[in-house]
Amino acid sequence: MQDSIHLLSKRRFLPLFVTQFLGAFNDNLFKTSMVILVTYYVYSDPTKEATFNAISGAVFILPFFLFSALAGQLADSMDKARIIRFVKSAEIAIMVFGAAGLLLHNIPLMLAALFAMGVHSSFFGPIKYAVLPQHLSKDEVLGGTGLVEAGTYVAILMGTIAGGLVKPDVAAMGVLAVAVIGRIAGHQVPPAPPETDAPPLKMDWHIIRASIRLVNATMHIPRLFLAIASISFFWMMGAILAAQFPPLVKNVFHANEQVATLFLAIFSVGVAVGSVLINRLLRGRVLAVYSPASAIAMGLFICHLYYNTLGWPAPGPELLDLDSFVRIGQAEWVMFDLFGVAVSGGMFVVPLYAFLTTTVPKSETARTVAANNIVNSGGMVLAAVILTGLVQLGVSIEETLLLVAVSSLGAAWLAWKLHKACD
Repeated sequence: MQDSIHLLSKRRFLPLFVTQFLGAFNDNLFKTSMVILVTYYVYSDPTKEATFNAISGAVFILPFFLFSALAGQLADSMDKARIIRFVKSAEIAIMVFGAAGLLLHNIPLMLAALFAMGVHSSFFGPIKYAVLPQHLSKDEVLGGTGLVEAGTYVAILMGTIAGGLVKPDVAAMGVLAVAVIGRIAGHQVPPAPPETDAPPLKMDWHIIRASIRLVNATMHIPRLFLAIASISFFWMMGAILAAQFPPLVKNVFHANEQVATLFLAIFSVGVAVGSVLINRLLRGRVLAVYSPASAIAMGLFICHLYYNTLGWPAPGPELLDLDSFVRIGQAEWVMFDLFGVAVSGGMFVVPLYAFLTTTVPKSETARTVAANNIVNSGGMVLAAVILTGLVQLGVSIEETLLLVAVSSLGAAWLAWKLHKACD
């Protein structure tokens, strides 16, 4: 990690890092404020709460499926820094509506803003990874990717904590302020013009056709297929876990929103730690050698988390606050399991993202990342649909953890095939 820290002093990296950090913080400040507001103060029914959390996750992810192909075409054919400035300007407008939704406790308005933030992120997503191989040397890309991932999850942690603790009116002002600061940071990103071998800009505005063409052009390459499929399994698992944390805390562990915030914070810290740790283990090399074991470790930690839900003490008349929760003996194991899942997840996914951006020509990086985002988002939306259906059919929140644990075997198998084929 020491080798990559120096990047934080470089203009070719720091403004992008700060812009991504603030964007991730703002996403999670808004999303967490919305979820806590709805889970604890609007609904009082476990099924409605779990369903809302699944639907809100799908609403944010759906734009990645719809618009990533357009984003990839633009990012490989235009100056990426220029696109960043436009996207960050749009974030300010979006957060005006998001802030209004929080202030008015208006669920449709909040969901509309969440969808718009998904559109914003779908256009920024390909850029943040495509800029790295353009501004960094090849032996800096893994370290830069690890820093971006670690910073993202620290930002998620901070946004999650803030969203869980502050009042809706404070969160409303916060999302507007952070959007403005993010626009200022985005203006400092150095120019990132198209590569000399980049195709001329010929936009295909038919989002379905463009998406199919982009995915077909990418997924027929075996190494990219395996990397993207592995990442998709990770995000499907993560989508289910993230959607279930607030209702899991409230209805299984019988705890309040402070503990829900703690769960999300532990998960964010764990992924950041895993992102840093894997860079130290690989020493800058882009390899998938540790990814299969990391996926299996995720599944084992989730199984143990499920085991701890079975023997959880009977609830009292009031929801547990943070102090009461941590005094329960099993709580230490629950927090350990969450941290283990997250560390393993960070170790699993960071090399795969670095692999995507270093094994294709720089002129195709953004479209490769965009194809990955389309497949990932499709998988996450599918996971949200499956989760919603299972909840409606009466499958308990804790039982859905077993679905995630089983999925880790598929992720491990794909990562193993990638390791054997490419490392």
